[in-house]
Amino acid sequence: MALNRRDFLKLSAAGVGGALCTGNAQAVQREPKKLPPDAVGMLYDSTLCIGCKACMSACKAANGMPPEQTGETDLMWDTPLELSGKTINVIKVYRDETVPASAQETLVKDQEQNGYAFMKRHCLHCVDPSCVSACPVSAMTKDPLTGIVEHHANRCIGCRYCVYSCPFGVPKYEYNEAFGQIQKCQFCAHLQAKGELPACCDVCPTGATLFGKVRDLQAEAERRLGKQPGETYVFPRGKLGGDRPPHEARIPEYRKEIYGDKELGGTQILYMAGVPFDKLGLPTNVPNYGYPTLSEGIQHMLYKWMIAPAVLLGGLAYVVRRNTKQQHEAEGQSGSDTSSEGEES
Repeated sequence: MALNRRDFLKLSAAGVGGALCTGNAQAVQREPKKLPPDAVGMLYDSTLCIGCKACMSACKAANGMPPEQTGETDLMWDTPLELSGKTINVIKVYRDETVPASAQETLVKDQEQNGYAFMKRHCLHCVDPSCVSACPVSAMTKDPLTGIVEHHANRCIGCRYCVYSCPFGVPKYEYNEAFGQIQKCQFCAHLQAKGELPACCDVCPTGATLFGKVRDLQAEAERRLGKQPGETYVFPRGKLGGDRPPHEARIPEYRKEIYGDKELGGTQILYMAGVPFDKLGLPTNVPNYGYPTLSEGIQHMLYKWMIAPAVLLGGLAYVVRRNTKQQHEAEGQSGSDTSSEGEES
């Protein structure tokens, strides 16, 4: 029987996989992209967040985002529970689910057990973003100077590859719109172009959301980790190094790590918290390199060394040879049957 399309695709995939398995997977990875020297970012300190959601309100006002209701009884309020085509920045809360509902009032802030913590969800502006790599029309771009990952609606074809490729689940599509678009945090690039702060950083009352250059924010986070819990610390607000009055508070029991420093090649949004980051919805079982380093490396190798064309040509040659052999066998069998009928007559 002739080789069908499914078998041919399986054969081709096996050939490509075999070609890749002949060497170390890391050997085909391209060089990871580096953080621009003047890249800007944000330090979100979960222990300073009070859940006031002023950042959510300011974000919607600055970006012209509509209100979002989660139920028929919430029509007078903007009550988003997650990122969506209408919400590009949201404050969520972690609660220890093992505590009975009757004891919820005794929960301790920034404590994993018998506690709760706040979390800010929006684009992390990866150093090596998957969405930029996956976009076929350059609707997703990364600014070479600031590092901001922006979406350009005038280029977008609505393929939603960015939605599927983002390891943080950030880009969202407007499914309820006739001509829906991708929506995500642009880090208020339009405000930064005018010398202003991102809206969420501008209104945060405690400095939980702090703007600055990524290198400076990393140093600030390390300073906080170097302090002893209970020690008084002056937390800057708005912009690191700015002249805004600071917020004085005590150093909490931090997790001794900075999320975004290395995860998936690094991000320009850094996180500090008192509870494990996976409890706050951040993926922790991830490599220290961006996924595009591997996917693009494999693609470049396949075409640079002509592996993909060779596998395709080999597959076609196999199909032709097999079909020709089967045809000859069928013709021989037909001739044999004809001879047998002549002898019988």
